[in-house]
Amino acid sequence: MGETSFIHITDLHVGNPAVADDHLFSDTAATLTRVLELIGSMDQAPKFIIASGDLTNRGDADSYRQLRSIMSATDLPVVYALGNHDTRPGFYQGMLDRNVDLDMPYDHEQVIGGVHVITLDTSTPGQIGGSIEPEQFAWLEAALAANPDLPKLIVAHHAPALGDTPPWDHWRTIEFNQSQKLAELLKGRNVLGILSGHIHHDRFSVWHGIPVIVGMGQHAATDILTSDVLRMVEGASFGIGTIRRSGLTMALVPLPQTRAELNRYDLKLLRQKQEAALAEAAAS
Repeated sequence: MGETSFIHITDLHVGNPAVADDHLFSDTAATLTRVLELIGSMDQAPKFIIASGDLTNRGDADSYRQLRSIMSATDLPVVYALGNHDTRPGFYQGMLDRNVDLDMPYDHEQVIGGVHVITLDTSTPGQIGGSIEPEQFAWLEAALAANPDLPKLIVAHHAPALGDTPPWDHWRTIEFNQSQKLAELLKGRNVLGILSGHIHHDRFSVWHGIPVIVGMGQHAATDILTSDVLRMVEGASFGIGTIRRSGLTMALVPLPQTRAELNRYDLKLLRQKQEAALAEAAAS
């Protein structure tokens, strides 16, 4: 195959302009508009855009209609994934004009520019962390078997858990045991990379031989220089991916930023909130 280029954006957090939102810390509509302008100015146009979740901040249908309006500025095909800030009913109704099966995971696949793109819905209603249900694993196995001669990209808002033991900050990842199962399923499948977001900082890892690309996104950046609190600062970037016969290259395009503090969370409270949600889900 020849070279194929694409764009990776994530954590758009677009808001509904008619509703005040204390949890929206920057003008995400303006940032996304600027990113699309930059993409449109590229000398060599990419083949497609991947938007790997947290498309909106509140998950209501009108926020998706706002996103739809902003994204109409590009003629490129866009692959959307859902994140923890998204809701399936809001996305289906506001983005796709769909009014049936509103609670179904948004798993889908397509071939674009000679690349087989497989998108997993790792959102878990009511929780921060990611999960993959048994039915989704069955769907994924069938999807991986399709187009065996094509290189594959996996899109999922939550990246897999990278270590060999369950992480203490499990809300940042796909559930540990499910991450292990995913690793087994992806073995030998010509997967060039996994494209994710969620943690709001650029991070590249090699996980069981597969590059895992996490983007900072367009809302706010996590200050990874601090560990006792979750400190959010001004920051945004997007990625330009290039696929060659030799594999995947990612280049980052940072937007001008001051790293001014936008918000901070107590990590203990975040952990308690997630563990309470997990306990409630287990009880039900």
